[in-house]
Amino acid sequence: MTGDPREVLGVGADAGPEELKRAFRRQAMRWHPDRNRHPEAAERFKAITAAYERLVAVDPPDEADSAGEGDEAETNEGAHAPDIRMNLDLTLEEAASGCRKRVRYTRGSPCATCDGTGEAGLSRTRFCEPCHGSGRVRDGKRGLATCPDCGGRGFFSERICPGCGGSGRETSDASLEIRVPPGMLPGDDLRLAGQGEPGDGERAAGDLYLTVVIRSHRLFRLRGRDIFYAMPVSALALLGGGTIELAVLGGRQSFELEPGPVAEREIRLAGKGFPGRGRVPPGDLVVTLQPVLPARLGKKQRKALLDVDAALMADAERALPDVAAWRQGYLPD
Repeated sequence: MTGDPREVLGVGADAGPEELKRAFRRQAMRWHPDRNRHPEAAERFKAITAAYERLVAVDPPDEADSAGEGDEAETNEGAHAPDIRMNLDLTLEEAASGCRKRVRYTRGSPCATCDGTGEAGLSRTRFCEPCHGSGRVRDGKRGLATCPDCGGRGFFSERICPGCGGSGRETSDASLEIRVPPGMLPGDDLRLAGQGEPGDGERAAGDLYLTVVIRSHRLFRLRGRDIFYAMPVSALALLGGGTIELAVLGGRQSFELEPGPVAEREIRLAGKGFPGRGRVPPGDLVVTLQPVLPARLGKKQRKALLDVDAALMADAERALPDVAAWRQGYLPD
């Protein structure tokens, strides 16, 4: 993890308090140790929290808040069966344009043997452990009293289902084809109502929450909704200007480069970064152009460059003023 707190949270230099808070929630939701079994999850969660504290100089949202917006159902445990949470792994292109994915996971289902009751088959008897089958236990006065657990019977009669061990549940594999809307960022949740743990007569089925995880891209770096990358460019193109080809999400785009010095240069294409979502606008594409000198010259290329150099030297006072001043000051007539 980098030491730059904005890099840790994945936000730009101009991110305000609300964007910082949203970024913290997304990252904390992704890396919270209770939700992510990755060996580095705990350390990453600490780094995310520390980065947020450094940027806003206040206490971060509490743990319940960092578990993600839209989890109101978890506050009403008696209303539905447990939710299921898992990560949804996407490429940057899939997250940007939206896609359809098949999700496979495991969830509970009513036991087929006992139909969810936990009881099936013949009755069996087991001794009461507190009274060791005697039906009586010692009271506070060291006398004997009726065992409160078995009511003095000394044993229990039960019909435990052999298929589920009396739990009434068994696990089953589930498979869903889902539609991922475009513009979802890392840490965003997709909620699939009723696709969590099955309900019963008293509770509705839980929900399935899919937390978006975007794989690292071989070129693009995502920060907020802005996309960054570095690109080598011929030093001559930077000097003379002209048309260059830029990589963008899903393809390429021509760009007219203004003539300028042979030095690293940054260009920004507004709205050409990661797509927006709802009222949130798209990000920008930020490209760092890195000048590269020719590694080798052929005979024709060398002659062409020498011709250019001769033309520049013929007008050195305007084209190469430093060279002209040195020649006038140090070379004899």
